Amino acid sequence: MLARTALEALTRKPSAFLRSPWPWRSLAYLLSSAYLALAAAVLAALAYLYGLAVACAVLLPLVVVSGLAAARLERARLGLVDLRPAADPHRPPDRPGVRAWFATRLREQATWREMALLPVAMVMWFVDLGVAFQAIWLPLLLLSGPLQPTLDLLTGWLVAAGGLLLFPVAAYVVTAWAGTRASIVRAVLAPDDTEVVRSRARLVDAFESERRRIERDLHDGAQQRLVSLTMNLGLALLDLPPGSPAAVQIDQAHGEAKRALAELRELIRGIHPHVLTDRGLPAAVLDVAGRSPVPVEVDISLPARLPGPIEVTAYYVTSEALANVARHSAANHCLVRGRLLDDTLVLQVEDDGVGGADPAAGSGLSGLADRLAVVDGVMTLSSPPGGPTSLRVEIPCPLSA
Repeated sequence: MLARTALEALTRKPSAFLRSPWPWRSLAYLLSSAYLALAAAVLAALAYLYGLAVACAVLLPLVVVSGLAAARLERARLGLVDLRPAADPHRPPDRPGVRAWFATRLREQATWREMALLPVAMVMWFVDLGVAFQAIWLPLLLLSGPLQPTLDLLTGWLVAAGGLLLFPVAAYVVTAWAGTRASIVRAVLAPDDTEVVRSRARLVDAFESERRRIERDLHDGAQQRLVSLTMNLGLALLDLPPGSPAAVQIDQAHGEAKRALAELRELIRGIHPHVLTDRGLPAAVLDVAGRSPVPVEVDISLPARLPGPIEVTAYYVTSEALANVARHSAANHCLVRGRLLDDTLVLQVEDDGVGGADPAAGSGLSGLADRLAVVDGVMTLSSPPGGPTSLRVEIPCPLSA
């Protein structure tokens, strides 16, 4: 499975881990703690200059602002070693003004968690930079063995070989500490509400079960009655003289019944397409692509049928993405590509349209992210103004499930 955090990356095969960007991302994460060292120096200078006589009225706003600023930076840095989003938990103030802002922040639990993180972060920066510099400095020092005048040539090269072997070890040390530190930060700033996730998953499962029940009822009930009505009207039309008033009315009713039947079939297909249940995701996506007003090329190759929840989620994500392409992109061509890579389903929807897709603009993308979160999936969107637009979805999908 594709790693989403530095700690998950450590469980991969050594060759895959060392070739991945995770050691470098982890090193960048630790080195970026330098801003905390600068903040600690500034705070130490302020304490030295003003001492403990600084009034609480001045200290409290300073602590609040410093804690919130540090938390914002920590959430931004977290993306280096943890691909799961860490949203800002703060709500906007009820009214404008600095006093209202402070009143709102001081009433929020998130603010006190962030202020509690500040002194912890002030301590961890020392460890961060220590681990990072040891991981760089010690192997480089050993690699300089042949240049050391106190060592003979053979010993110097043996020492250099030891330094070379230390680089993979240093990669594991740096990644392990970066992942551990990120876990501490996430536990404080963005704690996972597992009960909310479970509740959302239960709601989605119940919703899918209800969708299937409605689809069965419509397919076996209303659709069959409409088929029977359409056939009876067609037979009745054959028995009437052409052009008679009754024939005209029966013909109109026959046409309305056929249109109602077509709309009902389209509705049933949207609720839960039979092709998805019978033939799987590639055939279902081909069916959606065939009805798209934008020409769609489908390239989905899977080794086997996927677990039911994964197939349903992937289908509706792809359907909504193609609907967005048709409504907003002004594209001439679209490509849907799907592969199973390391027990992760990777779907990519690309178009040559005008770009500028924004999840906050009510295009349905935020709903896709919520649906993916239930199956622990992630979505990445690239849509610069002028295009092209690329939507990438990754869903953990062990076939053993």
